[in-house]
Amino acid sequence: MKSINYQEGVVVTATEFKQNFGKYLDYTEQQNDVVITKNGIKVARLTPYVTDIEQYFTVRERALDYQYGGKKVSYEEFMEISEKSTLRMELINGEIHLLGSPNIGHQEILGRLHLIFNKYFKGKECRVFLAPFDVHFKKKDIKEPDVMQPDVLVACDLKNNVTGKGRYMGTPTLVIEILSDSTRSKDMIDKLNTYMLSGVKEYWVIDTKNESILIYDFVDNEIDKFKTYEKGNIAGSFVFSGLSADVESLFSELI
Repeated sequence: MKSINYQEGVVVTATEFKQNFGKYLDYTEQQNDVVITKNGIKVARLTPYVTDIEQYFTVRERALDYQYGGKKVSYEEFMEISEKSTLRMELINGEIHLLGSPNIGHQEILGRLHLIFNKYFKGKECRVFLAPFDVHFKKKDIKEPDVMQPDVLVACDLKNNVTGKGRYMGTPTLVIEILSDSTRSKDMIDKLNTYMLSGVKEYWVIDTKNESILIYDFVDNEIDKFKTYEKGNIAGSFVFSGLSADVESLFSELI
């Protein structure tokens, strides 16, 4: 059987691995992973050697990702897993996604957005929250909710939507995601779809690579309009009059 290339490295059968051990050892020395399957099930992984300390944390992280990442579970199973785990994770379309630690540029932008939004909503009914903050998105005509952690969210329905344990069970009016290379596809496709179908009214996509802001306006679970703002523009909310962000200031002097 031919090997199959995935993002995680090369996936090969145990027989293929045994017959071509030298080839796959050389491949691993080039800083690639080799995943070995037996009867169609992934059973082992050959990874590049680093230092002893780095190797420990690399193996531990990959073991956790192997245990949870990409696993298909029900909403109830996800809740049980997440409540017992210290890992940050999301449930999208029945699949678990582990969340990595954000980089310094992401955090700088997050802080700047928080200042802008906090100033605008000060004294208003709506409240601003930052990740990590679980939100249970109930998509139209789909039984199982998604559970996600938007980077920023604006909740205007807190009354009667906060449980005794302090868990928010409503639907945010506005959500923001700050893109990274690893989350770009998920944020632009899967999360866009979830937010649209669950009753969110506005979605801001902060594109750090292109230094732009894309804003979607949703009406009746469909995209009503959207607009991209680049440097030299002021990004303005469709839903909240006067809520805006200067694109150049948001991305200026990032580390």
